[in-house]
Amino acid sequence: MKKTTFLPAACALLAGLLLAACNRGAGEGDGAQAAPSAPVFAVNTTLAERGPIQDFIGLSGDVIASAAVDAFAEAAGRVEQVFVTIGQQVSRGQAIAVVDPSRPGMTFQPHTVTAPVAGTIVALPAQVGMTISQAVPLARIASGGALEIRLFVAERFISRMAPGLPAEITLAAWPGEVFHGRIVELSPTLDPISRTMEIRVGVENHGGRLRAGMFATARLITERKENVVKIPSTAMITRFGGQYVYVVEADAQSPGDFVARRRSIVPGIMVDGMLEVQSGLAPDEEVVARGQSLLEDGARVNVIERLAPIGSGAAL
Repeated sequence: MKKTTFLPAACALLAGLLLAACNRGAGEGDGAQAAPSAPVFAVNTTLAERGPIQDFIGLSGDVIASAAVDAFAEAAGRVEQVFVTIGQQVSRGQAIAVVDPSRPGMTFQPHTVTAPVAGTIVALPAQVGMTISQAVPLARIASGGALEIRLFVAERFISRMAPGLPAEITLAAWPGEVFHGRIVELSPTLDPISRTMEIRVGVENHGGRLRAGMFATARLITERKENVVKIPSTAMITRFGGQYVYVVEADAQSPGDFVARRRSIVPGIMVDGMLEVQSGLAPDEEVVARGQSLLEDGARVNVIERLAPIGSGAAL
């Protein structure tokens, strides 16, 4: 009886062990066949564009009269009267002020100071009651309508300065409008304290909208190139001593998908968030503008947004 009971139990146990082993082996085989999928990176792209690019130096300064003449008193004395105001137009010989050269115990005849030239009063140091010397001007008269902008450029940039260099000028008084001018004068010396060189930019004053004393911002165009390939400067990556970008291409192995290909480039002028590409990239190629920091050559990408080309004024 004991042998009859033991044999079926042993057979059942053996069958259970074999079934468990088969199930475990099947599970391990399924896991070996499921390879992990490659990651997909979200990126924003833009098209490389062909067009002009220009390098510039930004400076700020004051609008001044290109030609000005000072009016002086014949003798030191007290200012008794002032007949003009800043901005007033005067003719040659017109009375500007009366100065009394009398001193304690000595009485002299007051004399009238007149305008040496016709023009506009742009400065008026003389005030009634003040005492001036013959070396102090009572008034400064701009003798012509031409205006200039006085700028000071740092020593490291003076090698890029030259007469005739074009300039684009903007003023707070005329927002959104650009006035054009050119460098007309370079100082032969530098200020030893500030290490800057004074330059003068002649500016077109259409309609007389510019006035002496205004504050101006100028872009001195030091280099301009036409018909170059340009991209956002943020698209370029510098690693291991080289510069490159990622170009988005269709995945040949998976229709409908895209991959990023690393492309070495030679950069040129970089200004205002715009980069010139001298070689390595063609116009209208789709370049990764955002999200490229984690990419490797051949990485799969998902283009979330296609940004307008940099030359269209799109903010990147």
